[in-house]
Amino acid sequence: MSLDIASNRAARKWTPKEQGARILWALAQPFFRLSPRPLWGWRNALLRLFGAKLGANVRFDRLSHVEQPWHLEVGEGCGIGRGAFLYSFGKITLGRNVTVSQFAHLCAGSHDYRDPAMPLLKPPIVIGDQAWICADAFVGPNVTVAEGAIVAARAVAVKDVPAWSIVAGNPAKVIKERKLN
Repeated sequence: MSLDIASNRAARKWTPKEQGARILWALAQPFFRLSPRPLWGWRNALLRLFGAKLGANVRFDRLSHVEQPWHLEVGEGCGIGRGAFLYSFGKITLGRNVTVSQFAHLCAGSHDYRDPAMPLLKPPIVIGDQAWICADAFVGPNVTVAEGAIVAARAVAVKDVPAWSIVAGNPAKVIKERKLN
């Protein structure tokens, strides 16, 4: 078997409407990134303008990155840290009071490696209420991080993470339960 890279490159991955939205969002990026740190409301308004559904008191750092805001749903009280990358080709849903720490990567996009043309896939990611995606952690496509779970720093979550557990490593494995005082 050999790969058919030419077919992959020639494939239409976006509708004309999506492609137009991607171009407009790219043009809006300086208004997001260059906004002063305390202007959370301004960044939220920009994201909402491009179709993101955001709850109250959401804070996106100005240096966080959202690939396609129209595939983003964020519950109230969430914080998205500096350099966090929300690769939202597929839908990314964050519950309430979720923390996505600096340089974490939520990757809702991949390719079907079994097909020689390697078509783009856009599977969702769901992060439950009160979960914490720590610094430099990676959450892959089609993964659910359940309520209260922690994906430790630099962990690679490629399978679902159980509620109120802490996972670490590559691939991420449960290392203990998360207990609150």
